[in-house]
Amino acid sequence: MKRADLEQLRETWRERISQFRCSGLLGAAWCAANGIKEHQLWYWIRRFPVSPSSNQPRFVPVSVEPLPLAASGFPIPIRIGAATIEVQPGCDLQFLSQLVSVLASTC
Repeated sequence: MKRADLEQLRETWRERISQFRCSGLLGAAWCAANGIKEHQLWYWIRRFPVSPSSNQPRFVPVSVEPLPLAASGFPIPIRIGAATIEVQPGCDLQFLSQLVSVLASTC
């Protein structure tokens, strides 16, 4: 076999192996669907092992910015013992602090 033919064969199998790995199918099922003998697939998979870097999980950077309380528009329930307080956006935080202290001491 000529060197160019061998390179073409290798490239064909690299593509097939990539398609197999992306398919999520078992080897037998993928081979049956693609008209390939299963032993050939496993032979070529051994010839082209997965590089360690491609096995590593890939992470995408994500930045999360908190939604300001006032922008949410929804009350937040706070439970202290049997009491429940619904805190509205923009409430007086000093009064809320005093109220929570009183409820915590009595509940």
